[in-house]
Amino acid sequence: MTEFVTTEVRGGIGYLTLNRPQALNALSLDMIRAITQALQTWAAAPEVAAVVVAGAGGKAFCAGGDIRYFHKAAHEGDPLLDQFFVEEYALNFLIHRYAKPYIALMDGVVMGGGMGISQGARLRLVTDRTKMAMPETNIGLFPDVGGGWFLARTPGRIGEYLGLTGTVIHAADALYAGLADAYLPRNRLAELVDSLRTQQFASGDAVLAHIEGFTAAHRDDCVPAQSTLAGLSAQIDSLFAGNTMPDILAAVSDAPGDWAAQTAAMLRSRSPLMLCVTLEQIRRARSMSLEDELRMELDMMHYVFRNGDGVEGIRALAVDKDHKPRWQHARLDDVSREKVLSFFDSPWRAEEHPLASLGKTA
Repeated sequence: MTEFVTTEVRGGIGYLTLNRPQALNALSLDMIRAITQALQTWAAAPEVAAVVVAGAGGKAFCAGGDIRYFHKAAHEGDPLLDQFFVEEYALNFLIHRYAKPYIALMDGVVMGGGMGISQGARLRLVTDRTKMAMPETNIGLFPDVGGGWFLARTPGRIGEYLGLTGTVIHAADALYAGLADAYLPRNRLAELVDSLRTQQFASGDAVLAHIEGFTAAHRDDCVPAQSTLAGLSAQIDSLFAGNTMPDILAAVSDAPGDWAAQTAAMLRSRSPLMLCVTLEQIRRARSMSLEDELRMELDMMHYVFRNGDGVEGIRALAVDKDHKPRWQHARLDDVSREKVLSFFDSPWRAEEHPLASLGKTA
């Protein structure tokens, strides 16, 4: 285990807490291993009926993976960089397929890897402090941790919009997009946790019923603000339906209004290469199983730190912090179709893939 993940079993619930608040609970490989070990142990433990996962510190559930480590490991050729993603994606799949109710308390910042350990939850609770995003294109990456899969299953073209821009959304938008299930203000969420900790639960269904009863009792005073995404949905569906990334940017650039202008500016600041790769990823993911999509993401991630814009993007945003990334391609029109498709060529034979066993029974 690690000091950055704490576990406790109480009243039939396994409490899993990310405890690295100084880094907004960003995931390290040791943390991924500790979470995996706890979930595997609890899956077979009769005294654990359900799991509740939360972040310590009051600011974040989990802000993602440790991107400074990614940068350092990529420069040093550290083989643990590949292993990080192998084990992270295996954990994401474990959560999606977990036999017992897994309940994510998505309070504060929930981004990247934080989405990976929450989107597979049976119940995803958001609060008035939730700041949710898949911001990977901002650092020359793509929305991984199953991001292609769950973004592709949002209404209309919202998945393309969120994945390409990395826009931060809040509780009402998360509910509208199907990326959350219920809302409680932060103070009510604390009351819910207190109420769970005073009970003894004999089954996972009893835990879920208790939470449902609590949220129902407070429904009238627990209504989030109106969804911005809902109001923009028709425009998003129209503008992000283009067949290619240049088509989408042209449509957004030509659209009237401040939102379209801001969105176009956001797209222009991203890596042209990774915008094209991300669009291809989300479009492919619509017809893929979760396990196949995660295998595809591992193929993509193997490529992105060797021949993509990931190292440069992290340098500009998180290491040197000059916010002036030197992307491989200056414009979308410079990105060849062959370059994009190369991200989807697996470096492994199917039977030797590190995630070959996902979705297969023992």
